[in-house]
Amino acid sequence: MSHQDDIKAIVTSVGGAANIKSLTHCATRLRFELNDAGKVDNATLDANKLVLGAVQQSGDRYQVVIGGQVASVYEQIMHLPEMAGLGAGTVDDNADEPTDAEVKAAARSKARGKVTWLDSFFEYLADSFRPVLGVLLGASIIIAIVNLCISLGLIPNDTATTGLVFVQAIWKGVFYFLPIMVAYNAAKKLKVDPWLGGAIMGMLMTPQFASLADTKTWGDAVKCVKNTTLGTSSCTATVFGLPMQLSDYSGNVFVPLLMVAVLAVVYHGLKKIIPDSVQLVFLPFFSMIIVGALTAFIIGPIGVWAGNGLGAGLAWMNTHAPFIFAIAIPLLYPFLVPLGLHWPLNALMIMNINTLGYDFIQGPMGVWNFACFGATAGVLFLSIRDKDKDMRQTSIGALAAGLLGGVSEPSLYGIHLRYKLIYSRMLVGCGVGGVVIAVMGWLFPATVASGETVHGVTTTAFAFTSLLTVPVFNQMWVYGVSIAVSFFTAMILIITLDYRTPEQKAEAKARAAAQSAKAVNGGDAATATAAVAVDDAPAAAATATSAVFAPIAGHVVSLDDAGDPVFASRALGEGVGIEPVDGAVKAPVSGVLQTVAETGHAFGLKTDDGVEVLVHVGIDTVKMNGNGFVVNVAKGDRVNAGDLLATVDLDEVKKAGFSTTTLVTVLNTAALKSVTPKTDVNVAAGDEVIAIEQ
Repeated sequence: MSHQDDIKAIVTSVGGAANIKSLTHCATRLRFELNDAGKVDNATLDANKLVLGAVQQSGDRYQVVIGGQVASVYEQIMHLPEMAGLGAGTVDDNADEPTDAEVKAAARSKARGKVTWLDSFFEYLADSFRPVLGVLLGASIIIAIVNLCISLGLIPNDTATTGLVFVQAIWKGVFYFLPIMVAYNAAKKLKVDPWLGGAIMGMLMTPQFASLADTKTWGDAVKCVKNTTLGTSSCTATVFGLPMQLSDYSGNVFVPLLMVAVLAVVYHGLKKIIPDSVQLVFLPFFSMIIVGALTAFIIGPIGVWAGNGLGAGLAWMNTHAPFIFAIAIPLLYPFLVPLGLHWPLNALMIMNINTLGYDFIQGPMGVWNFACFGATAGVLFLSIRDKDKDMRQTSIGALAAGLLGGVSEPSLYGIHLRYKLIYSRMLVGCGVGGVVIAVMGWLFPATVASGETVHGVTTTAFAFTSLLTVPVFNQMWVYGVSIAVSFFTAMILIITLDYRTPEQKAEAKARAAAQSAKAVNGGDAATATAAVAVDDAPAAAATATSAVFAPIAGHVVSLDDAGDPVFASRALGEGVGIEPVDGAVKAPVSGVLQTVAETGHAFGLKTDDGVEVLVHVGIDTVKMNGNGFVVNVAKGDRVNAGDLLATVDLDEVKKAGFSTTTLVTVLNTAALKSVTPKTDVNVAAGDEVIAIEQ
């Protein structure tokens, strides 16, 4: 399939252009709002080479994770002829009720997806920041280069020459005017004229507004008070006989978010009562007057107060409980980022820089990021060792995006959330790195520009925590040691403990074997079969026959009809599915148990003549965590065909919402002459279901 076909396939997989209400994108994800999320073909999406993962949210929202090339993919999708009518699709009021599978998927969705208004709130935050991430990243790299030059003694400071002042203006312009950018994006998200949102926010950043705090000009009409906690001052001016609290709104992101939320209510309300013929003039006129006044007198002060309150609270915690703070941040981020709940903290980081002159959150946050990247590096190592081409390509791209761009989503959605064991390894890296940065941050405090001593790693820039931005951190060596510890801890744990369940490892092995077979002799798999090595498989001078017997009584179906796309793809080899009528699971062959899942749902056996067989009881039953399963064997045991492996409570499986269909496959199918399943028959445990020629 060509690149353009992959682009078109994304649209087809979400139900076609007519099913798409709207489409936006963030740093790594396409964000679809669909007419009917039930039309999404998850299996096709997962198989698409451009897609790292897919996430269903509340209602009919759907996210497709692309990675660093998301902007390009978005543009190509929007230029497809069928997308010319985007938004023209209508909702079918008579749509069928959701299927059992859809209800089950919704029940398993994450907490964020269960509350529509909360989901919408975080979408609002994400889409307000997303378009400016590029310029923020660009500014952080400029700061990193300048700080590196200072630390190497190449320049004394960032204002030593006119040229350096000019460079400073380049990156400071991003942060100074950030409120206008955020207001523009937020207004666009809420279907308000984005220039109106930007204009109202810009009003608070004019020299005229700033001059209201000039006590020399206005005398007793202005009163100023200093905030000793944050080291800032706030002034109150009497305007039209009313008190107006004045603040420096440059760099503030809370105020534009609050202002635009109010603007949307006012704007859409006015739109209903102002005639269409004069809306061009009077809609912005009344909106600017009403919302401009509300922002200056009420919304702005509330936003500043809320932001300062949160910042002061975290600053207090960082000062009085730095150990808890430094460890909690990296342990929380792995759960916040996948749900998009990290945006409020990102806003606080920017606010800290503009109020305190530095931020103390990004140091511990970097510990989490590098634990994430370390886990990905461990996956890359194993994929190279196991010759898993698909995972190698995925992990290389994700690791490059992380180490060079500081973006964790390709790792999270492409790998970590698909292999849940990664989290138990990665969190150890987060915790160990958090302890290191807490201890070292306390022993080697940082001195910020104001002369204040701060326990912890600080930065004066909003930086994407990557290798390129390490120089932006004060106490750079403390930060460097901390992220190195978290990176290598997670990496080593992944390499030593692996990140896959037994069946996932078997799948990877089968996939690698199939790829090797396809590569030999120009893809002639029939000729190449003899070249595929199987661990400890004896060489056969002549054709030998054997059989795999039913491990459980029931009706035999093809893997295509078993209900699991992975097994249907034959990535785990040829085999059958059995719809069971009792819960006694018996050995399908005589041999040694290579794997026994702790949850009791999967068993891997290897016969003396090298045939590898997988028994997988139910579909997705790993999520039952062993409930309803009683295991009678252990890894390494030798069993005879017909020996009891486990007993499963089929009613318990059904009650949990999972299919009881038991899959039996020959993992090393590619290395055998033929593997022939016998389907559409009723069998008792011990009846032949697969014939094998070696």
